[in-house]
Amino acid sequence: MQLTTDFFPKTSKVFTVSELTRSIRSTLEAKFGAVWVQGEISNYKLHPSGHQYFTLKDQRAQIACVIWRDTMAPLRQPLVDGAQVQIYGTVTVFDARGQYQLNVQILQLRGVGLLQAKFEALKRKLEAEGLFAPERKRSLPKFPRRIGIVTSPTGAAIRDMLNVLRRRAPWLQILINPVRVQGTGAAEEIAVAIRELATPNKAFAPLDLIVVTRGGGSIEDLWEFNEEIVARAIFHSAVPIISAVGHEIDFTICDFVADLRAPTPSAAAELIVPDVIDLQRRIDGCTRALAGQLLNRVRDAQQRLDHARETLQRCLAHKIDSYKRGLLHITAALRARSPARELITRRNRFGDLHRRFVACPPRLLENARNRFQRIEGILRVLGPDATLRRGYSITMNERGKIIRTIAAVRPKMKIRTRVSDGEFGSQVL
Repeated sequence: MQLTTDFFPKTSKVFTVSELTRSIRSTLEAKFGAVWVQGEISNYKLHPSGHQYFTLKDQRAQIACVIWRDTMAPLRQPLVDGAQVQIYGTVTVFDARGQYQLNVQILQLRGVGLLQAKFEALKRKLEAEGLFAPERKRSLPKFPRRIGIVTSPTGAAIRDMLNVLRRRAPWLQILINPVRVQGTGAAEEIAVAIRELATPNKAFAPLDLIVVTRGGGSIEDLWEFNEEIVARAIFHSAVPIISAVGHEIDFTICDFVADLRAPTPSAAAELIVPDVIDLQRRIDGCTRALAGQLLNRVRDAQQRLDHARETLQRCLAHKIDSYKRGLLHITAALRARSPARELITRRNRFGDLHRRFVACPPRLLENARNRFQRIEGILRVLGPDATLRRGYSITMNERGKIIRTIAAVRPKMKIRTRVSDGEFGSQVL
Protein backbone atom coordinates (compact mmCIF):
# COMPACT_ATOMS: atom_id res chain seq x y z
CA MET A 1 0.00 0.00 0.00
CA GLN A 2 2.82 2.40 0.75
CA LEU A 3 4.50 1.51 -2.53
CA THR A 4 1.31 2.30 -4.47
CA THR A 5 1.00 5.64 -2.76
CA ASP A 6 4.56 6.56 -3.64
CA PHE A 7 4.14 5.46 -7.25
CA PHE A 8 0.95 7.52 -7.72
CA PRO A 9 1.57 10.77 -5.82
CA LYS A 10 -1.50 12.63 -4.64
CA THR A 11 -2.59 15.71 -6.66
CA SER A 12 -4.49 18.74 -5.46
CA LYS A 13 -7.22 18.25 -8.09
CA VAL A 14 -8.51 15.61 -10.45
CA PHE A 15 -9.27 17.21 -13.86
CA THR A 16 -11.96 16.20 -16.27
CA VAL A 17 -10.93 15.88 -19.88
CA SER A 18 -12.78 19.09 -20.76
CA GLU A 19 -11.16 21.01 -17.91
CA LEU A 20 -7.69 19.83 -18.83
CA THR A 21 -8.26 20.65 -22.51
CA ARG A 22 -9.53 24.15 -21.68
CA SER A 23 -6.54 24.74 -19.41
CA ILE A 24 -4.13 23.65 -22.16
CA ARG A 25 -5.99 25.89 -24.65
CA SER A 26 -5.75 28.93 -22.34
CA THR A 27 -2.03 28.29 -21.82
CA LEU A 28 -1.32 28.01 -25.55
CA GLU A 29 -3.37 31.08 -26.48
CA ALA A 30 -1.72 33.17 -23.74
CA LYS A 31 1.77 31.91 -24.56
CA PHE A 32 1.79 32.20 -28.35
CA GLY A 33 -1.15 34.40 -29.39
CA ALA A 34 -0.83 35.25 -33.11
CA VAL A 35 2.23 33.91 -34.98
CA TRP A 36 3.64 33.66 -38.49
CA VAL A 37 4.25 30.11 -39.72
CA GLN A 38 5.38 28.84 -43.12
CA GLY A 39 5.10 25.38 -44.58
CA GLU A 40 3.43 23.10 -47.13
CA ILE A 41 -0.32 22.50 -47.46
CA SER A 42 -1.64 18.92 -47.37
CA ASN A 43 -5.05 17.30 -46.87
CA TYR A 44 -6.79 20.50 -48.07
CA LYS A 45 -10.60 20.38 -47.87
CA LEU A 46 -13.25 23.00 -48.59
CA HIS A 47 -16.24 22.14 -46.42
CA PRO A 48 -19.81 22.81 -47.71
CA SER A 49 -20.20 25.30 -44.84
CA GLY A 50 -17.53 27.50 -46.45
CA HIS A 51 -14.80 26.74 -43.88
CA GLN A 52 -11.44 25.48 -45.15
CA TYR A 53 -9.40 22.80 -43.40
CA PHE A 54 -5.85 21.65 -44.14
CA THR A 55 -2.58 20.55 -42.57
CA LEU A 56 0.52 22.74 -42.63
CA LYS A 57 3.71 20.65 -42.50
CA ASP A 58 7.41 20.64 -43.01
CA GLN A 59 9.91 17.73 -42.97
CA ARG A 60 9.61 17.10 -39.23
CA ALA A 61 6.18 18.21 -37.99
CA GLN A 62 2.66 19.24 -38.93
CA ILE A 63 -0.17 21.34 -37.47
CA ALA A 64 -3.90 21.48 -38.25
CA CYS A 65 -5.18 24.74 -39.73
CA VAL A 66 -8.66 26.18 -40.32
CA ILE A 67 -9.81 29.23 -42.28
CA TRP A 68 -13.23 30.29 -41.07
CA ARG A 69 -15.69 31.35 -43.75
CA ASP A 70 -15.97 35.01 -42.63
CA THR A 71 -12.30 35.53 -41.71
CA MET A 72 -10.59 36.10 -45.05
CA ALA A 73 -11.54 37.40 -48.46
CA PRO A 74 -11.45 34.78 -51.25
CA LEU A 75 -7.94 34.13 -52.52
CA ARG A 76 -6.99 34.91 -56.10
CA GLN A 77 -5.67 31.36 -56.50
CA PRO A 78 -7.44 28.39 -54.87
CA LEU A 79 -5.42 26.41 -52.33
CA VAL A 80 -4.11 23.03 -53.35
CA ASP A 81 -2.03 20.35 -51.69
CA GLY A 82 1.68 20.98 -51.99
CA ALA A 83 1.43 24.80 -52.06
CA GLN A 84 4.09 26.61 -50.06
CA VAL A 85 2.47 29.33 -47.94
CA GLN A 86 3.06 31.78 -45.12
CA ILE A 87 0.29 31.90 -42.50
CA TYR A 88 -0.59 34.43 -39.84
CA GLY A 89 -2.96 33.07 -37.21
CA THR A 90 -3.70 32.35 -33.56
CA VAL A 91 -2.67 29.16 -31.78
CA THR A 92 -5.61 27.41 -30.11
CA VAL A 93 -7.01 23.96 -29.30
CA PHE A 94 -9.95 22.15 -30.91
CA ASP A 95 -11.59 20.87 -27.74
CA ALA A 96 -13.62 18.08 -29.35
CA ARG A 97 -10.51 16.29 -30.64
CA GLY A 98 -8.01 17.60 -28.14
CA GLN A 99 -5.63 18.78 -30.87
CA TYR A 100 -3.99 22.14 -31.22
CA GLN A 101 -4.47 24.11 -34.44
CA LEU A 102 -4.02 27.48 -36.12
CA ASN A 103 -7.01 29.76 -36.79
CA VAL A 104 -5.74 31.40 -39.98
CA GLN A 105 -6.27 35.14 -40.45
CA ILE A 106 -3.83 35.86 -43.28
CA LEU A 107 -2.48 33.47 -45.89
CA GLN A 108 0.16 34.39 -48.46
CA LEU A 109 1.72 32.17 -51.05
CA ARG A 110 5.48 31.97 -50.64
CA GLY A 111 7.10 34.58 -52.82
CA VAL A 112 4.38 37.22 -52.42
CA GLY A 113 6.39 38.78 -49.63
CA LEU A 114 6.22 39.39 -45.94
CA LEU A 115 5.59 43.11 -46.37
CA GLN A 116 2.27 42.47 -48.11
CA ALA A 117 1.27 40.11 -45.34
CA LYS A 118 2.15 42.70 -42.72
CA PHE A 119 0.16 45.25 -44.72
CA GLU A 120 -2.92 43.02 -44.64
CA ALA A 121 -2.50 42.29 -40.94
CA LEU A 122 -2.25 45.96 -39.96
CA LYS A 123 -5.11 46.87 -42.29
CA ARG A 124 -7.34 44.27 -40.67
CA LYS A 125 -6.38 45.44 -37.17
CA LEU A 126 -6.99 49.14 -37.81
CA GLU A 127 -10.20 48.45 -39.66
CA ALA A 128 -11.49 46.47 -36.68
CA GLU A 129 -10.70 49.47 -34.44
CA GLY A 130 -12.77 51.77 -36.67
CA LEU A 131 -9.94 53.87 -38.14
CA PHE A 132 -11.32 53.33 -41.65
CA ALA A 133 -14.98 53.97 -40.78
CA PRO A 134 -16.64 56.17 -43.45
CA GLU A 135 -18.80 57.99 -40.89
CA ARG A 136 -15.74 59.49 -39.15
CA LYS A 137 -14.29 60.95 -42.33
CA ARG A 138 -14.70 64.72 -42.62
CA SER A 139 -15.64 66.73 -45.67
CA LEU A 140 -12.96 69.02 -47.08
CA PRO A 141 -13.37 72.82 -47.10
CA LYS A 142 -14.48 74.07 -50.50
CA PHE A 143 -12.27 77.15 -50.47
CA PRO A 144 -9.30 76.61 -48.13
CA ARG A 145 -7.09 79.60 -47.44
CA ARG A 146 -4.15 77.86 -45.71
CA ILE A 147 -2.93 74.30 -46.19
CA GLY A 148 0.00 72.28 -44.86
CA ILE A 149 1.98 69.69 -46.80
CA VAL A 150 3.97 66.86 -45.23
CA THR A 151 6.49 65.59 -47.77
CA SER A 152 10.10 65.63 -48.89
CA PRO A 153 11.10 69.17 -49.96
CA THR A 154 13.22 67.78 -52.81
CA GLY A 155 10.80 65.26 -54.31
CA ALA A 156 8.90 65.53 -57.57
CA ALA A 157 5.58 65.29 -55.73
CA ILE A 158 5.91 68.70 -54.07
CA ARG A 159 6.96 70.35 -57.35
CA ASP A 160 3.95 68.92 -59.17
CA MET A 161 1.59 69.99 -56.40
CA LEU A 162 2.95 73.52 -56.18
CA ASN A 163 2.71 74.00 -59.96
CA VAL A 164 -0.93 72.97 -59.97
CA LEU A 165 -1.81 74.97 -56.86
CA ARG A 166 -0.18 78.18 -58.14
CA ARG A 167 -2.07 77.87 -61.41
CA ARG A 168 -5.45 77.02 -59.89
CA ALA A 169 -5.39 79.10 -56.68
CA PRO A 170 -2.81 81.90 -56.53
CA TRP A 171 -4.27 83.17 -53.25
CA LEU A 172 -3.60 79.92 -51.35
CA GLN A 173 -1.11 80.03 -48.43
CA ILE A 174 1.03 76.88 -48.29
CA LEU A 175 3.09 75.68 -45.32
CA ILE A 176 5.51 72.80 -46.01
CA ASN A 177 6.72 70.63 -43.14
CA PRO A 178 9.75 68.79 -44.64
CA VAL A 179 10.32 65.14 -43.72
CA ARG A 180 12.08 62.08 -45.01
CA VAL A 181 9.60 59.84 -46.83
CA GLN A 182 11.75 56.71 -46.95
CA GLY A 183 14.21 54.92 -44.71
CA THR A 184 14.60 54.12 -41.03
CA GLY A 185 12.88 56.67 -38.78
CA ALA A 186 10.96 58.32 -41.62
CA ALA A 187 7.59 57.11 -40.27
CA GLU A 188 8.24 58.83 -36.94
CA GLU A 189 9.16 62.07 -38.74
CA ILE A 190 5.95 61.93 -40.79
CA ALA A 191 3.81 61.34 -37.68
CA VAL A 192 5.48 64.22 -35.81
CA ALA A 193 5.06 66.56 -38.81
CA ILE A 194 1.34 65.73 -39.00
CA ARG A 195 0.86 66.43 -35.29
CA GLU A 196 2.78 69.73 -35.58
CA LEU A 197 0.60 71.00 -38.41
CA ALA A 198 -2.64 69.84 -36.78
CA THR A 199 -1.85 71.42 -33.40
CA PRO A 200 -2.61 75.15 -32.92
CA ASN A 201 0.63 77.10 -32.91
CA LYS A 202 1.59 80.74 -32.45
CA ALA A 203 4.11 80.43 -35.26
CA PHE A 204 1.43 80.07 -37.97
CA ALA A 205 -2.30 80.57 -38.40
CA PRO A 206 -4.59 77.50 -38.13
CA LEU A 207 -4.66 75.34 -41.24
CA ASP A 208 -7.76 74.36 -43.17
CA LEU A 209 -6.28 71.19 -44.65
CA ILE A 210 -3.21 68.92 -44.50
CA VAL A 211 -1.78 66.88 -47.40
CA VAL A 212 0.49 63.88 -46.82
CA THR A 213 2.23 63.04 -50.08
CA ARG A 214 5.18 61.50 -51.91
CA GLY A 215 5.87 60.13 -55.38
CA GLY A 216 5.42 56.54 -56.54
CA GLY A 217 7.63 53.57 -55.83
CA SER A 218 7.72 49.94 -54.78
CA ILE A 219 6.00 48.62 -51.67
CA GLU A 220 9.33 48.94 -49.89
CA ASP A 221 9.64 52.57 -50.95
CA LEU A 222 6.13 53.40 -49.73
CA TRP A 223 6.32 51.33 -46.58
CA GLU A 224 6.73 54.28 -44.19
CA PHE A 225 3.16 55.26 -45.05
CA ASN A 226 2.00 51.78 -43.98
CA GLU A 227 3.30 52.16 -40.44
CA GLU A 228 0.84 52.21 -37.56
CA ILE A 229 2.31 55.39 -36.04
CA VAL A 230 1.49 57.36 -39.21
CA ALA A 231 -2.03 55.91 -39.39
CA ARG A 232 -2.79 56.90 -35.81
CA ALA A 233 -1.34 60.40 -36.28
CA ILE A 234 -3.74 60.90 -39.20
CA PHE A 235 -6.65 59.45 -37.21
CA HIS A 236 -6.10 61.84 -34.26
CA SER A 237 -5.59 64.93 -36.42
CA ALA A 238 -8.08 67.73 -35.76
CA VAL A 239 -7.54 69.02 -39.32
CA PRO A 240 -8.88 67.11 -42.38
CA ILE A 241 -6.15 65.19 -44.19
CA ILE A 242 -5.70 64.14 -47.82
CA SER A 243 -3.45 61.20 -48.61
CA ALA A 244 -1.64 61.44 -51.96
CA VAL A 245 0.98 58.72 -51.79
CA GLY A 246 2.39 57.03 -54.88
CA HIS A 247 0.66 56.43 -58.18
CA GLU A 248 -3.00 55.63 -58.84
CA ILE A 249 -2.45 51.88 -58.48
CA ASP A 250 -0.61 52.24 -55.16
CA PHE A 251 -2.55 51.88 -51.91
CA THR A 252 -1.21 52.47 -48.39
CA ILE A 253 -2.66 52.32 -44.89
CA CYS A 254 -2.42 56.10 -44.93
CA ASP A 255 -4.96 56.16 -47.80
CA PHE A 256 -7.56 54.21 -45.80
CA VAL A 257 -7.29 56.37 -42.65
CA ALA A 258 -7.20 59.78 -44.37
CA ASP A 259 -10.38 61.76 -44.95
CA LEU A 260 -9.77 61.56 -48.70
CA ARG A 261 -7.41 59.60 -50.94
CA ALA A 262 -6.01 61.26 -54.05
CA PRO A 263 -4.66 58.96 -56.77
CA THR A 264 -1.59 61.19 -57.36
CA PRO A 265 -0.07 64.36 -55.84
CA SER A 266 -1.24 66.40 -58.84
CA ALA A 267 -4.75 65.03 -58.45
CA ALA A 268 -4.64 66.02 -54.78
CA ALA A 269 -3.85 69.60 -55.78
CA GLU A 270 -6.84 69.59 -58.13
CA LEU A 271 -9.07 68.23 -55.36
CA ILE A 272 -7.91 70.79 -52.78
CA VAL A 273 -8.96 73.95 -54.61
CA PRO A 274 -11.16 74.68 -57.62
CA ASP A 275 -9.57 76.06 -60.76
CA VAL A 276 -9.55 79.87 -60.77
CA ILE A 277 -10.65 79.87 -64.42
CA ASP A 278 -13.48 77.50 -63.62
CA LEU A 279 -14.39 79.70 -60.66
CA GLN A 280 -14.43 82.74 -62.94
CA ARG A 281 -16.72 80.91 -65.35
CA ARG A 282 -19.00 79.90 -62.51
CA ILE A 283 -18.98 83.45 -61.15
CA ASP A 284 -19.79 84.80 -64.62
CA GLY A 285 -22.58 82.28 -64.94
CA CYS A 286 -23.93 83.21 -61.52
CA THR A 287 -23.63 86.89 -62.45
CA ARG A 288 -25.63 86.35 -65.63
CA ALA A 289 -28.20 84.27 -63.79
CA LEU A 290 -28.45 86.87 -61.04
CA ALA A 291 -28.75 89.68 -63.59
CA GLY A 292 -31.48 87.76 -65.39
CA GLN A 293 -33.32 87.12 -62.15
CA LEU A 294 -32.99 90.76 -61.14
CA LEU A 295 -34.26 91.86 -64.56
CA ASN A 296 -37.19 89.47 -64.27
CA ARG A 297 -37.93 90.72 -60.78
CA VAL A 298 -37.73 94.36 -61.93
CA ARG A 299 -40.04 93.67 -64.86
CA ASP A 300 -42.41 91.76 -62.64
CA ALA A 301 -42.36 94.64 -60.15
CA GLN A 302 -43.00 97.12 -62.96
CA GLN A 303 -45.92 95.06 -64.18
CA ARG A 304 -47.35 94.82 -60.68
CA LEU A 305 -46.83 98.58 -60.30
CA ASP A 306 -48.69 99.26 -63.56
CA HIS A 307 -51.50 96.97 -62.45
CA ALA A 308 -51.62 98.65 -59.05
CA ARG A 309 -51.64 102.09 -60.74
CA GLU A 310 -54.58 101.05 -62.95
CA THR A 311 -56.42 99.61 -59.96
CA LEU A 312 -55.77 102.78 -57.95
CA GLN A 313 -56.95 104.95 -60.81
CA ARG A 314 -60.15 102.92 -61.12
CA CYS A 315 -60.71 103.13 -57.38
CA LEU A 316 -60.06 106.88 -57.37
CA ALA A 317 -62.39 107.41 -60.35
CA HIS A 318 -65.09 105.38 -58.62
CA LYS A 319 -64.62 107.36 -55.42
CA ILE A 320 -64.70 110.67 -57.29
CA ASP A 321 -67.87 109.63 -59.13
CA SER A 322 -69.40 108.60 -55.82
CA TYR A 323 -68.46 111.94 -54.26
CA LYS A 324 -69.86 113.81 -57.29
CA ARG A 325 -73.17 111.97 -57.04
CA GLY A 326 -73.32 112.72 -53.32
CA LEU A 327 -72.51 116.37 -53.98
CA LEU A 328 -75.24 116.60 -56.61
CA HIS A 329 -77.70 115.00 -54.21
CA ILE A 330 -76.73 117.42 -51.45
CA THR A 331 -76.91 120.36 -53.88
CA ALA A 332 -80.38 119.28 -54.97
CA ALA A 333 -81.41 118.96 -51.34
CA LEU A 334 -80.00 122.40 -50.58
CA ARG A 335 -81.81 123.85 -53.57
CA ALA A 336 -85.02 122.22 -52.41
CA ARG A 337 -84.47 123.79 -49.01
CA SER A 338 -82.86 127.04 -49.95
CA PRO A 339 -82.92 129.75 -47.25
CA ALA A 340 -84.99 132.14 -49.41
CA ARG A 341 -87.65 129.52 -50.08
CA GLU A 342 -87.60 128.38 -46.46
CA LEU A 343 -87.88 132.01 -45.31
CA ILE A 344 -90.90 132.61 -47.52
CA THR A 345 -92.51 129.39 -46.28
CA ARG A 346 -91.82 130.24 -42.67
CA ARG A 347 -93.05 133.84 -43.20
CA ASN A 348 -96.29 132.56 -44.70
CA ARG A 349 -96.78 130.15 -41.83
CA PHE A 350 -96.00 132.93 -39.35
CA GLY A 351 -98.55 135.21 -40.99
CA ASP A 352 -101.19 132.53 -40.82
CA LEU A 353 -100.40 131.85 -37.19
CA HIS A 354 -100.52 135.57 -36.45
CA ARG A 355 -103.96 135.88 -37.98
CA ARG A 356 -105.15 132.88 -36.08
CA PHE A 357 -103.65 134.24 -32.85
CA VAL A 358 -105.30 137.59 -33.31
CA ALA A 359 -108.67 135.96 -33.97
CA CYS A 360 -108.49 133.21 -31.35
CA PRO A 361 -107.79 134.86 -27.91
CA PRO A 362 -111.36 136.12 -27.16
CA ARG A 363 -112.88 132.77 -28.10
CA LEU A 364 -110.17 130.82 -26.31
CA LEU A 365 -110.59 132.97 -23.20
CA GLU A 366 -114.36 132.38 -23.20
CA ASN A 367 -113.87 128.64 -23.65
CA ALA A 368 -111.33 128.54 -20.81
CA ARG A 369 -113.66 130.47 -18.54
CA ASN A 370 -116.49 128.03 -19.23
CA ARG A 371 -114.24 125.01 -18.56
CA PHE A 372 -113.08 126.59 -15.27
CA GLN A 373 -116.61 127.11 -14.15
CA ARG A 374 -117.56 123.51 -14.95
CA ILE A 375 -114.57 122.23 -13.05
CA GLU A 376 -115.28 124.52 -10.14
CA GLY A 377 -118.82 123.15 -9.97
CA ILE A 378 -117.51 119.60 -10.01
CA LEU A 379 -115.09 120.42 -7.21
CA ARG A 380 -117.83 121.93 -5.12
CA VAL A 381 -119.82 118.74 -5.45
CA LEU A 382 -116.99 116.19 -5.22
CA GLY A 383 -114.32 118.05 -3.22
CA PRO A 384 -113.37 117.18 0.38
CA ASP A 385 -115.29 120.10 1.93
CA ALA A 386 -118.48 118.96 0.26
CA THR A 387 -117.86 115.45 1.56
CA LEU A 388 -117.30 116.76 5.09
CA ARG A 389 -120.52 118.74 4.95
CA ARG A 390 -122.35 115.50 4.17
CA GLY A 391 -121.22 114.13 7.57
CA TYR A 392 -117.88 112.54 6.77
CA SER A 393 -114.66 113.28 8.65
CA ILE A 394 -110.90 112.85 8.11
CA THR A 395 -108.73 111.31 10.88
CA MET A 396 -105.01 112.08 10.99
CA ASN A 397 -102.12 111.26 13.30
CA GLU A 398 -100.07 113.88 15.07
CA ARG A 399 -97.89 114.42 11.94
CA GLY A 400 -100.95 115.12 9.83
CA LYS A 401 -100.87 111.82 7.92
CA ILE A 402 -104.33 110.46 7.11
CA ILE A 403 -105.21 107.24 8.92
CA ARG A 404 -106.66 104.96 6.28
CA THR A 405 -106.74 101.56 8.11
CA ILE A 406 -107.21 100.43 11.70
CA ALA A 407 -103.78 98.83 11.58
CA ALA A 408 -102.25 102.31 11.69
CA VAL A 409 -103.83 103.01 15.12
CA ARG A 410 -102.35 101.91 18.48
CA PRO A 411 -103.45 102.45 22.10
CA LYS A 412 -102.76 105.83 23.74
CA MET A 413 -102.19 107.30 20.29
CA LYS A 414 -103.18 110.94 19.87
CA ILE A 415 -105.20 111.64 16.76
CA ARG A 416 -106.84 114.64 15.08
CA THR A 417 -110.23 114.60 13.41
CA ARG A 418 -111.34 117.12 10.79
CA VAL A 419 -115.06 117.88 10.26
CA SER A 420 -116.80 120.39 8.04
CA ASP A 421 -116.39 123.35 10.42
CA GLY A 422 -113.00 122.60 12.08
CA GLU A 423 -110.78 120.08 13.83
CA PHE A 424 -110.53 118.48 17.30
CA GLY A 425 -108.06 116.19 19.02
CA SER A 426 -108.59 112.86 20.84
CA GLN A 427 -106.65 109.85 22.26
CA VAL A 428 -107.18 106.21 21.40
CA LEU A 429 -108.15 104.07 24.39
